[in-house]
Amino acid sequence: MNRYVNLLRNISNWPLHFMVKLGMSKADPLMMVAKNNIRFEVPRRLHHEFKEIFLENAYSIGMQKKINENPTIIDIGANVGFFTMFAMSKYPDCTLYAFEPVKANFEQLMQNRNLNKDKDIFCFNKAVCGHKGTITLNFDTSNSFTTSASILAQGKDTEGVEVPCLSLADLFTENSIDFCDLLKLDCEGSEYDVLYNSPKDILNKIDQMAIEVHQGRGENENLASLRTFLEKQGYSLLQFKDKQHMLWAYRKP
Repeated sequence: MNRYVNLLRNISNWPLHFMVKLGMSKADPLMMVAKNNIRFEVPRRLHHEFKEIFLENAYSIGMQKKINENPTIIDIGANVGFFTMFAMSKYPDCTLYAFEPVKANFEQLMQNRNLNKDKDIFCFNKAVCGHKGTITLNFDTSNSFTTSASILAQGKDTEGVEVPCLSLADLFTENSIDFCDLLKLDCEGSEYDVLYNSPKDILNKIDQMAIEVHQGRGENENLASLRTFLEKQGYSLLQFKDKQHMLWAYRKP
């Protein structure tokens, strides 16, 4: 029931979702309209990811602090922009920086950004990690879109692709960001590299985080180590028992 309540709250043309579910629409991509007239395309093969964000509130359900009306939001691992569009529909006066290194994903992200040209959405075809330069991502390049491009080695069907990257400190400096109200991280294992290599003065500028956590290869690339690190930086943490892959970090008022 909560999923459908969220659908009605988050999507203005919600009947289209049921038309798809009942096989009454063959459109691909689907043109969805979120609240505050935020428009975006949903490729059919990413309909599940759309539902995670707009029906299940995957990244926002654990947020503990109210966000200002004109916040700065950073989306690392933006994919085709569903969370970017979700955040913009919730905070239409926000300034949003979206980073997505995979070309096919980025092209769809830009398409969605261009459907909302009056909004302050800035998109970058780069990865965010612990350094500036290049990094190798592994993913199945035969697919038009991917939700699993990772610095971690994957299966035999994946290919390593070198992409430009920058650090969180570079991101803040190059965009003259003084304060980030919300940082969303879903970067398939790079979250450790991003956060562990960020100076304390940069982390002090981030009020809340929504982090999808992946098991890494290094000794400190796990949930327990990440929790310890963030607590040492002054964050309070929240997790749900049925969502152990998600971690929310926030600074108490």
